[in-house]
Amino acid sequence: MDIFTPVVPEEEFHPNFKAILLDELVEKRAELSRWADGFPDRDGKFVREFQTTFNSCFWEIYLFATLKEYGCSFDWSQQSPDFTINKDGGHFSVEAVTANSAQGKPSEWMRTAETFKTKPDLNALNREAIIRLSNAVHSKAKRYEEHYAKLPHVTRKPFVLAIAPFEQPLFNLQYNRPIKALLYDHYIDEQEYLENPSKYPYGPPEKHLGFIEKDNGAEIELGIFNDSRFEEVSAVLFSCTATWGKIDVMCEGKDSKMIVNSVWGSEPYGAPVRRTGIQAEYSETLTDGLQVYHNPFAKYPLRPEVFRREGVVQAYFDFDTDTWVEEEVNRSLFWRQVFNLVPR
Repeated sequence: MDIFTPVVPEEEFHPNFKAILLDELVEKRAELSRWADGFPDRDGKFVREFQTTFNSCFWEIYLFATLKEYGCSFDWSQQSPDFTINKDGGHFSVEAVTANSAQGKPSEWMRTAETFKTKPDLNALNREAIIRLSNAVHSKAKRYEEHYAKLPHVTRKPFVLAIAPFEQPLFNLQYNRPIKALLYDHYIDEQEYLENPSKYPYGPPEKHLGFIEKDNGAEIELGIFNDSRFEEVSAVLFSCTATWGKIDVMCEGKDSKMIVNSVWGSEPYGAPVRRTGIQAEYSETLTDGLQVYHNPFAKYPLRPEVFRREGVVQAYFDFDTDTWVEEEVNRSLFWRQVFNLVPR
């Protein structure tokens, strides 16, 4: 599938698609083509949508490449959900969705030099992310109830929502704070810690917020995996690092003018550690930054073994020991930012 040859007029290009057509990005386009190798255009619309909407299609390509790397096989005879999977004799479905910017608010591609100079209010950033993630989860849960639940290849099998956030210019800074708040009502208040670090010698405080308010005053309840209301969703697969930056750092051409800033979890409890260096010295895998959040009330649970891998965070409740388990936080990728140093 050729996703780069234009099939729409240039004025219809998504800003991200237009940006990756530069001649000097040929090696990076080749890396994305490797990810997409074998991915079928089932409805004949994918290339057009990739060029005009970009993010949702990029996320699907990333998921396909990741599922391939895990050794999954695909049943493409089914039109929906997005992926019907067989892995190690187990069958499950994956539906991809992106959290996008609200109408009237800045899109994720609206980044300027000022965007990176200004210190963000992390609580405001996380609040916006929670609102948009909630919208994505609820829309797909409704779709499951109205459509997917009636499909024979979906019923009585795990159903996974794969969510990527693209809801604001600095979406890549959120790591797991908004998604854990939405799913489990477990919120890490980074902003309060940064404003008064001496008050919290053991790191940012953990909070149960219960709900957050939208701009119009409506309340969004948090902890949607804390009871059986969303039992049809077995798990949420999430990443805010599955972006073009991953293409930048994984492509074969090593670039000494490209600076990579990143934050990783460290031994023994996952404390964040910053790493800065040139791309030629930096290493990142396809699954670094991937997070899997299991629903303890799922009607058809997803086995943690399915996505277990070094650096892949998984949160699930172990009913044998009556405890929560969070795997690989001490080797996980929190965030990554790539800068090209181009001489003037």
